[in-house]
Amino acid sequence: MAGGLFALLDDVAALARLAAASTDDVAAAAGRASAKAAGVVIDDTAVTPRYVQGLAAERELPIIKRIAIGSLRNKLLFILPIALVLSEFLPIAVTILLMLGGTYLCFEGAEKIIHALKHRREHGHESAVEREDEDVATEKIDEDEVVSGAVRTDFILSGEIMVIALKSVTDQPLVSRAIILAVVAVLITVLVYGFVALIVKMDDVGLSLIERGKSEKFGRFLVNLMPKVMAFLSTVGVVAMLWVGGHILLVGTDELGFHPLYSAVHHVEEAVHEATGALGGVLGWLTNTVASGIFGLIVGTIVALIVTPILAARAKSKGEAPAH
Repeated sequence: MAGGLFALLDDVAALARLAAASTDDVAAAAGRASAKAAGVVIDDTAVTPRYVQGLAAERELPIIKRIAIGSLRNKLLFILPIALVLSEFLPIAVTILLMLGGTYLCFEGAEKIIHALKHRREHGHESAVEREDEDVATEKIDEDEVVSGAVRTDFILSGEIMVIALKSVTDQPLVSRAIILAVVAVLITVLVYGFVALIVKMDDVGLSLIERGKSEKFGRFLVNLMPKVMAFLSTVGVVAMLWVGGHILLVGTDELGFHPLYSAVHHVEEAVHEATGALGGVLGWLTNTVASGIFGLIVGTIVALIVTPILAARAKSKGEAPAH
């Protein structure tokens, strides 16, 4: 009897060790998958604060919370099941969907650059971002429209995040894939929208410090810093769109059997890596990143030149202002 009990306890301990190992494996895989999607995460983080500009300070966090819930719903209820089914029964569709999303990112990045250059040419040194901020300040903001617009944009970015993460764990069993992607979805949503909430409230923290007469110098520093942070994030977001989108397209064309583009970039990356010694890893990666960004800009510009006039004509026919 005692022998049977000890055997049972030994089996339980073995199962516990196996479960712990599996948990560690899932956590490690989720970490790797999240890292693979870092470029789109940067883009998501850079884009989201724009949606709460012009809102009353007390409404910023509730709106961010609603967008975060919508983002999590996008990832868990829509994107995750579709991505898992496709990865199981039609893996090539995952690559094609990823490339479509990459093309969209390139278009968005190129369109923002074209729009900024157009406004700079028309309005001197006043940036497109400054003019958009003025437009937002003069409009009555519909919170439901803000949330729905942000969640729609998030759907594209979340789709990219989840598919990139999926591509890094395709060797895992289906159930493990589902668990890993669910962990990635929750982790990235919390990180992105937690950071966004921190960003948009920093100027309020600065104002509060000034009003209470405590650390006024630091408070003014925060208030003056936030516009620069927002401008920096906007720039980083555009760069991330082009870099990530271009890299997705380069890798995707290679996986679909068209090798010259990816091979050319890879050979240049290897040459830089070998020629620069200790800095080879960093400079090689930077070479790949720059090449991906240039390719993304070329593709995005071509798409923008085709799509933008069509969207403008459609908006004009409906009596709406053209979308930017």
